[in-house]
Order: sequence, then structure tokens, then C-alpha cells
Amino acid sequence: MSDPSQACRSATFGLPWPLLNDGLFYNDVVRASDSGLTLIHFYSTKHKNSAPPKGWLQRIQNGQIAVDGEVIRDPDTILRIGSKLVYHRLPWEEPEAPYFLQILYEDDDMIALNKPPGLQVLPGGLFQQRTVLTQLQWWATKPTSSVACQGPHPVPVHRLGRGTSGILLCAKTKLAKTRLAAYFADGTSHIENSSKTSVDLCATRKVTKIYRALVTGIIGEDEVIIKQPIGMVQYPGVAKGLYVATPSGKPSLSKVEVLERDVKKNLTLVQVEIQSGRPHQIRIHLSFIGHPLLGDPLYVIGGHPKCFGSENVEDNFAQDGLFLYFSCRGFLRPANPVPGDCGYNLHAYQVVLSHLSNNEVIKITAPLPHILQTKQEAQEISTY
Repeated sequence: MSDPSQACRSATFGLPWPLLNDGLFYNDVVRASDSGLTLIHFYSTKHKNSAPPKGWLQRIQNGQIAVDGEVIRDPDTILRIGSKLVYHRLPWEEPEAPYFLQILYEDDDMIALNKPPGLQVLPGGLFQQRTVLTQLQWWATKPTSSVACQGPHPVPVHRLGRGTSGILLCAKTKLAKTRLAAYFADGTSHIENSSKTSVDLCATRKVTKIYRALVTGIIGEDEVIIKQPIGMVQYPGVAKGLYVATPSGKPSLSKVEVLERDVKKNLTLVQVEIQSGRPHQIRIHLSFIGHPLLGDPLYVIGGHPKCFGSENVEDNFAQDGLFLYFSCRGFLRPANPVPGDCGYNLHAYQVVLSHLSNNEVIKITAPLPHILQTKQEAQEISTY
């Protein structure tokens, strides 16, 4: 088994973010069933999750919607079948985010990055430009980049939560993307189709992911196997729904190993090996057993969010455009905690996988934040 991480730890890249992003453009084509509707009725019914009627009215009057290439400000304009509609979401200042990325490993097929906490992997929500994907795109255009002449830019093949740091695998070719995605999907399918223990399953996987986390409370057992299913529920501020612990969810498996207990601070340092890849799995599983991650703004004991309270979206969306995105330092966040909120301590510490070309076993390690080091590790680093 090779551990190539040490050789690449000095390699970094990243460009500062511009003040504003480029905005977004959303396209629609009027179908026969929508022909004859007014512009305001079309948007307020077809895209009611994006904004209430008051919000769409302001967007139309601001000149943010074009019909067949012509900006239309009359909300009562009648639509005809086949017309092409474009809604322009105005540029906005995204929340602060780091931009430097460290290369832990690189070959002809993939790159392993050390993602800092606070940086989103793929575009979504308020973060459309300040993402790992954007930095990879920019890096690939530099003449000095190792991927400048190899075709498409590298793309992440899995996700880490915005507040999670550590190893992120990115594919440099379409074939590598397909194979790496199959590695991750294969592990999850084993959980869904097998009743084996996590130890038995470990030998069948082509990729193993190990995390470090700091949780509240003292975990009594030295090792805990968590098999709680994870599913989705409706939640204000998250359009597609929120992942939570629920009996009706999909099978999920985490193996938790206690590294240190701090009785005085009522904290436990753990190492977690996940054998399925559900969104926010570690946060949900640890909170499900009564030990939420220290500083987690969303998940509490039981694997559920702190609150399901509704928020008043009428005013939020009615002020779309200049007022909404250029007040309050450029953005307006949801009233309730959302999955992208940071503050917890979770680090993708180690990945072990079979090389895509020669099946050699590769172990990639990301340097641990001080707060997630054992006392012995911290002492060894300080004397290094």
C-alpha cells in the first residue's frame, strides 16, 4: 500500500473570489397546456417554490424576464405555445468562503484535494460561484496547470458538506469519473443488499472513507455500529427536503471508534468509517445515538433538526434583485438552520482505494485540524 500524501502537501492553488458572481439564467419553453396564461400566472404557479406572486411581479417589473429575446415588464402579457422564456437572477455577493485548495495526491486519472471548511463543493443555493468546482475550472485554464492540456477540467466525484474539511476526490477524465462513481455506488449497494456486519463488508469495498469528529457527551462504548436508515422530509429553507434519521429511509451504516474521552469538557473524539454515502450521514448518525457533533447548528439528539418552524418567505422573495442581494452584505440567509451552515468539527481524514489503472491500493491522508488530533498526535506534531 502506498501513501503518496506527503509528496504533494506543498502544492496549492486558488484564486480570490470576485465581489459579485455572474447571476443565473433559467430557461422555460411554453407548452400547449400553458398557452394563453399570463406571464405572472405562469411563473407564480410553475415556479412557486422560487418566489410567491409578489416576488415574481417585482422580477417582471424589474425587467428580469425575457420572452423570445425581448424583455417584458407587463405581468399580464399572454404567452403563446413555443415561446422561450428566460428569467435572469441578478448577480449577487455570495457569503464569504475560502478559496485555497491543497493537492494531496495527483495522477493521470484523479486529484485528491484537501477541502477547507466553509467551501461548498458544487453550486447550490447562495453559492453559485464560490465552490470547489469553480476553482477547478479556473485552475484548468492556467498554462502552468497539470490539467491545462488534458481536455475537460477535473470534477468532484462525491460531496463533502460545506462545513466539512478534508479529502475530496476529483476525476480528470470521463472514464475516471465513471469508475470512481462506481466505487462509491458499489459500497452503498452492498449496504442495501447485505445483512453482513461492517467488518465483513470492508473487505468487499474498493474505497474506504474514514473521518474524524468531535461530539458532545461521553460515548461509553469503545466501538459503536450505527445502522439507522436515513431519509428525507420537507423542511423550510431547503427546497428538495432535509435528510434525517427515519425508519422509512434508506439503509445506512457507520462504524464509530472512540479515540479519546474528555470528561471535564464532556466531549468525545471519534473516528468514523462510513460504509454507505448518505448525505450528512455522520452528523445524523452521531446525533441519532445522542451525541451530536460539537457546534452542529442543525442536527440534535435523535438525528433531527433543531426546529421545523416555518419562515416568512413572502417578504424574502418579494425583494429579489438589488435589495435582497445587496443588503446585509449581499445576501439574505434562511431563518432556520440549513445543512450548509458551518460550526461543527468533521474532517475527511483518510481514503483508501484501488488505483483506477493498476489496482494498487492507495492510502491518502489529509492533515488533521488541531482540535481533531489525539493528545499523542498533537505532541508528536509539536516535536516534529
